[in-house]
Amino acid sequence: MHGPRLRALCAYTRGMLRWLIVVFLALVLLQGLAPFLRRLGVGRLPGDFQFRLLGREWNIPLASTLLLSAAASLIAKWL
Repeated sequence: MHGPRLRALCAYTRGMLRWLIVVFLALVLLQGLAPFLRRLGVGRLPGDFQFRLLGREWNIPLASTLLLSAAASLIAKWL
């Protein structure tokens, strides 16, 4: 590969790497804020599922995900 194809591949790879870093940092931030968010009730809303399966507790926070997504969208729109 030479020339424009190589440059396009490098640009694509750099873009994907940036998104990977952003997603990783967002997950780290949410993990750090989890105790604070639990005190506010996020993760215990109606529509958030918690169950035990195979000796492990599983959480599927559907309603909390929708709430946080809507809040993030509103914040992003105002910025």
